[in-house]
Amino acid sequence: MHIERSVNIDASPQDIYKVLSDFNDWRPWSPWLCMEPEVEVNVAADAKSYEWKGKRTGSGNMKITEERENEFIDYDLNFLKPWKSFAKTNFTLTSAGDKTKVTWVMNSSLPFFMFFMKGMMESFVGADYERGLDMLKVYVEEGKVPSDLEFHGVKPQDGISWIGVKTECSLDIVGTQMEADFGMVKSYAADKGIVGSKVMTIYHKWDIPKGKVSYTAAVESESVPDDLPDRFTSGKVPSSECYVIRHTGSYKHLGNAWATLYTMLRNKEIKNRKRTDPFELYLNNPENTPQNELITDVYFPIR
Repeated sequence: MHIERSVNIDASPQDIYKVLSDFNDWRPWSPWLCMEPEVEVNVAADAKSYEWKGKRTGSGNMKITEERENEFIDYDLNFLKPWKSFAKTNFTLTSAGDKTKVTWVMNSSLPFFMFFMKGMMESFVGADYERGLDMLKVYVEEGKVPSDLEFHGVKPQDGISWIGVKTECSLDIVGTQMEADFGMVKSYAADKGIVGSKVMTIYHKWDIPKGKVSYTAAVESESVPDDLPDRFTSGKVPSSECYVIRHTGSYKHLGNAWATLYTMLRNKEIKNRKRTDPFELYLNNPENTPQNELITDVYFPIR
């Protein structure tokens, strides 16, 4: 497997190198450690290696094998659980004007009996790398990542009737597209006097290998107008038990909650209710709320 992702960070190579070369600085931006707050992490005295052990994240160790200050760092990465494997990883830092281009690379392999999962695993790890680089960028530039997870566990959820706009688009533009969709939905609801208290996104399908997502941007509506415009649709989220994770912080980092839930599904911590789509509810208004205070509850229907 070969995975490679990059990001431009508004900081010097020196500032970024300090973070990447000290494992004490990894926890705030790691795309895996955020999924399990109770994971055991032991950093060596020289901060050049660390071990982790968790139920959700498995166990393993990582150490720096070679580095050139402010230019590159090479690591050996050993996974012990859920299966044994080894990877070579690397960060390179390249000045790009007043920014620094950070490239994160992994070269690894899967156990022979998992050969058929190569493409999918490259896509999933690549998505993790993208989440991690986004958080690294914010951590270096601002000193804190606005993304906190609270595990609320299993809760009953009443049915929600809704109207909305259904879209399939590339993951690269989903933020911009979703903003446009909600603009349409809220404008229509205001014109029709629809005052449902819930604003939500229902996710119908994630296609990580192809980089696509299908979703509906919706607002609660007890009744459905007879003259729904083109692209508009309606439906009802059925009553069900859901596993709920609350995310506080920028919508840009909501992938941390979703990645956690799908990791829990793969680890058989939860069993999904296949005929009911997962969704997220927005508990405050992004138009008058600072990004680090945005609250989103992610609902994953279970059985």
